[in-house]
Amino acid sequence: MKVIVKPFAEITIKSRPVRKQFIRQLAKNIRTVLRDLDPELDVQGEWDNLEFQTRQEDPKLLAEMLERLRCTPGIAHCLEVHDYPLGDFDDIVEKCKLHFGALLAGKVFAVRCKRSGKHSFSSVEAATYVGSRLRRECGAAGIDLKHPEIEVRFEVRYDRLLIIHAQHDGIGGYPLGSIEQTLVLMSGGFDSTVAAYQMMRRGLLTHFCFFNLGGRAHELGVMEVAHYLWEKFGRSHRVLFISVPFEEVVGEILSKVDNSQMGVVLKRMMLRAASRLAGELHIDALVTGEAISQVSSQTLPNLSVIDSVTDTLVLRPLIASHKQDIIDTAERIGTAAFAKNMPEYCGVISVNPTTRAKRARIEYEEAQFDMAILERALERARKVTIDQVIDELGEDLQVEEVREALPGQIVLDIRHPDAAEEAPLELSGIEVQTLPFYAINNRFKELDANRQYLLYCDKGVMSRLHAHHLLSEGHANVRVYRPA
Repeated sequence: MKVIVKPFAEITIKSRPVRKQFIRQLAKNIRTVLRDLDPELDVQGEWDNLEFQTRQEDPKLLAEMLERLRCTPGIAHCLEVHDYPLGDFDDIVEKCKLHFGALLAGKVFAVRCKRSGKHSFSSVEAATYVGSRLRRECGAAGIDLKHPEIEVRFEVRYDRLLIIHAQHDGIGGYPLGSIEQTLVLMSGGFDSTVAAYQMMRRGLLTHFCFFNLGGRAHELGVMEVAHYLWEKFGRSHRVLFISVPFEEVVGEILSKVDNSQMGVVLKRMMLRAASRLAGELHIDALVTGEAISQVSSQTLPNLSVIDSVTDTLVLRPLIASHKQDIIDTAERIGTAAFAKNMPEYCGVISVNPTTRAKRARIEYEEAQFDMAILERALERARKVTIDQVIDELGEDLQVEEVREALPGQIVLDIRHPDAAEEAPLELSGIEVQTLPFYAINNRFKELDANRQYLLYCDKGVMSRLHAHHLLSEGHANVRVYRPA
């Protein structure tokens, strides 16, 4: 399979040095993203497009390659092509008939031709000749350039003829790593995950920072969705997941800060901590998922007071977004299911929260706060590379594993729905149910408490994590299924 990668349009209008830098970065990212699927992959090109040819032939592997390219920032679209030496017009017709001839009978079609280099003919002349021959010789119903049922597409590139088999649209944006780094404050909900995606799509290396207010299930959920975002859109680079224990900070706020001011003070404490972490890691900006007036702490006066606590640049890519637009984006990128099932833990709930915070009043409230508690939280912050976060979480968990399921037991396939659909788990005489890992914390309590459940995933890590959590919650009817 040969693939031509077309970069995002904004890249092509950059100055020559910047354009070359972005294209080189994109080529490097593609090699990294596809390396485990084809170690010998060679990506060529430096200016208007990139191309590579893989010797892999497994349809599932090729489909996975294309899916990864579709989710790689910086790519407008990818073309699957068949590459031939350029012949005359009659040869072009024969090559088009080879790939499209059987599809044209009784159909209305159009021919699209692009041309690069010097030739004795124009793109229009080539398309007209090919279209006329195909209509006569393939039984087509007619030609319609505006609303065709089938498009016959080819490119004449210098001395090569490229017949385009399929086009796969990408997410656009800039190549990851081509510009600066950011630290995203992640809660795991709709807003923060979409904000992280938009930063990644724009080419910024995006690290994740989670402030744990006391919920182990919430921390696990945020780790899972952060790992999903990285694996789907950012796997060309290693980034950090930082978990900051904020239970003591919440307790101090509850005991020392006036009820109406607690929400703003909590946000300022988070920005203080995130700014310190960003400075230590030489990260240029913080990112939040806040949108104007979505909740009480996100009014303009409150945001102004919150931002005044730090000199670090705070970016809010969703600031003027409607909630439904955010949810729609989350559905499209695959984080909505995580957000809908994210375990909630909020330790600071004001009865009558202020919507017009005054800086002097907030600073007065913070004067009662013991800042040594914030320092302790920062000292105990845990940093781990995102590609290892799930594996490291599951390393030391002691959970009973079984090699064989018995009649009467239920195997819960907790893999992502895409994986479960692609390779369904089928066990003779054993009931198998699908329950995605991101939904298990919320929905396990709805299952029959008198049945025994065996959690299954590919590597055994996610199943071990969730079995351990369910056991700690008092569910004794859980084990891990790890077939030999």
